[in-house]
Amino acid sequence: MIEIEDLYKVYGQVHAVRGISFTVHRGEILGFLGPNGAGKSTTMKVMTGLTPPTSGRVRIAGHDVLENPIAVRREIGYLPEHPPLYPEMTVTDYLDFAAAIRGVPRRRRGAAIASAVERCGLGEVRRRLVGNLSKGFRQRVGLAQAVIHDPRLLILDEPTVGLDPTQVIEIRSIVREIGQERTVILSSHILPEVQATCQRVVIIDRGRVVAEGPIDRLLAAGRGGRLFVRLRRPPERADELAALPGVSGADALGDGAFSLAAPPDDDARERLVAELVARGWGPVEVRPETTSLEEVFKEVVTTERAQTEAVA
Repeated sequence: MIEIEDLYKVYGQVHAVRGISFTVHRGEILGFLGPNGAGKSTTMKVMTGLTPPTSGRVRIAGHDVLENPIAVRREIGYLPEHPPLYPEMTVTDYLDFAAAIRGVPRRRRGAAIASAVERCGLGEVRRRLVGNLSKGFRQRVGLAQAVIHDPRLLILDEPTVGLDPTQVIEIRSIVREIGQERTVILSSHILPEVQATCQRVVIIDRGRVVAEGPIDRLLAAGRGGRLFVRLRRPPERADELAALPGVSGADALGDGAFSLAAPPDDDARERLVAELVARGWGPVEVRPETTSLEEVFKEVVTTERAQTEAVA
């Protein structure tokens, strides 16, 4: 659905995006992450056609954003951090306006509005003024305008910012439901929200991709390649485990459990299990240790900056 190749965006002397490349597949919910100033919003503006790239190539559903911008915009529903709402309009009137400027034929607008209202849980407020709605309902209206023309791709920039926990859960549920039918890019500083909603993440910093992949894989690798091991008949000392082939360190966790500094890939795990069995320690559980997305995010950004400063 999205192909980004060696994307650069320069504002005067500022290099906002520096050679970003990644793809997003149809039906995927992707978390697009990075600290403030990393280039996330700039990248999304290029994807939506709001700003042109300095160089590189961006294709949406097979359409180049420079060569065929109208076709690109037909494929995209965009919810910026601050939804483009008109407080003096009712919800229904606003969605009718959004459908019109999105090119939805007049004969189909009623059905399109009804579908968006139902998907986004706006039935009870559809006749109210947008300006009188709570923050949570305004975010729902923003989502509704993004899906009103039935796009194949949704780009959501901080969709839950400023919401209370109940509203966050409601918006998360809506995004998940919408994501069953289309591709979604979700940018958010609320990393547990990304972890709960997305299948894969791309992390950028200082305009470059510093990590990407399925969330479960990044979480497993986030412990620096460590394995959780529980043994039925553990050795008396953890250093006996540290002496095993492929293991560079071991920490006792108690109750027969240990944290091993060892590669978490399947082949290494099988070799370790065979060694544990051979020594009579009775392995009960051997699995990669996981961590939170916040810790992974901090680790990859800190490591990238340290490497960049060392080269400089």
